[in-house]
This record gives sequence, structure tokens and C-alpha cells, in this order.
Amino acid sequence: MSEIMNLHQVPQTMTLHRVLWAGRMMSAIVVIALVADGTIQLFAPAQIAGMLQETGFAMDLTRVVGPIVLTCAILYAIPATAVLGAILVTGFLGGAICAHVRIGELGSPPELISLLLGAMTWGGLYARDPRIRAILPLIR
Repeated sequence: MSEIMNLHQVPQTMTLHRVLWAGRMMSAIVVIALVADGTIQLFAPAQIAGMLQETGFAMDLTRVVGPIVLTCAILYAIPATAVLGAILVTGFLGGAICAHVRIGELGSPPELISLLLGAMTWGGLYARDPRIRAILPLIR
């Protein structure tokens, strides 16, 4: 009887392992995107000057927004602070989406990328953190 139970647990363990790695990969993509954005804002703001001008943000805000984005990425990457990081990342991306809606760019590539990154933020956290799955049991 115990052999049958052990054989039944192997596929479930393999599935959870795959889900965990999928979550880590999604989370890594989010962290890489945020680190790239924060780094550009800090060290090469001229590259995004046009986009800042279109959305109505001043160039000198990159010195404030860059560190905020990098802090969000770091908090999200650390397992102990990942939930706080996800909340902050969601707020940041929501603000980015709002800025594009405000200027009439509904459905624009930057807006869709922000939406995708937000979904990947929580999807990655859901897949890699059993506490989130316990709160919201979507996968059985």
C-alpha cells in the first residue's frame, strides 16, 4: 500500500518542482526588467528622455525613480521580502500604466509590457511561494 502512495506522490512532487522553477524563471524576468529600467534611469537617462517627455515626467525624476525601481527589484528577489516587493512592483507598474492611459496610449507597447510584468510578478511569486498558494488555492 505504501508503494502505491509513493508512486502517486512522485508525479505531484515533479509537478511542484516544475512549478517552482517556472515561478523562479518568471520572477527572474521581472527582476531583470526592473534592474535594467532602474539602471537606465540612473546611469543613462538620456536614452529614455523622449519617453519621459511624452508621459510628462521631468528628466530629473530619474534620480528618484531609478533607486525606487532598483529597491523594488531587490525586495522582490529576496524570498523573505518578496511579498512586499511584489506589492511595490505592482504599484510602480500600475503608475506606469496610468501614465500611458492619461496621455491616450491605451494598449501601447509600454503599457502592455507593464501589464505583463505585473502579471508575471504575481504569477512568479504564486508559483514559488507556498504561502501565496495557501492564501489563493488556484492549483490543486
